[in-house]
Amino acid sequence: MSNSKTLSVSVGRKPAEIYDFILDPENLPRWAPAFSQSAIKSGNEWKVESPDGLVTIRFVERNEFGVLDHWVTMPSGQVVLNPMRVIPNGDGSEVVFTLYQRPGMPDDKFEADAQMVASDLQTLKITFEG
Repeated sequence: MSNSKTLSVSVGRKPAEIYDFILDPENLPRWAPAFSQSAIKSGNEWKVESPDGLVTIRFVERNEFGVLDHWVTMPSGQVVLNPMRVIPNGDGSEVVFTLYQRPGMPDDKFEADAQMVASDLQTLKITFEG
């Protein structure tokens, strides 16, 4: 088993609105600037310029459960699953992201990635709430 961290943010908007926004990878640079500088569609996948180099992202099919799991193929060819959900939280939403420590990843790199995800989730909140 890998070490993991589950990070979340509460956002004062309806889950469907946030779900649709996140599911469109063209929005990645807007809410996840620490991870994505650009996103270009390539068939059923998206090529994303990330701090680790050019990665490929593929989301699960659109669904009614708020599941936004996605696979990231690293420049090395390693495929990483990122479980993600948008769930109702009163009149708003909770966005939940689980990060796994990849095999061979140093602890300090894992912590830096967790900080990057936390920062991007805060940017998502600011994007919707101003």
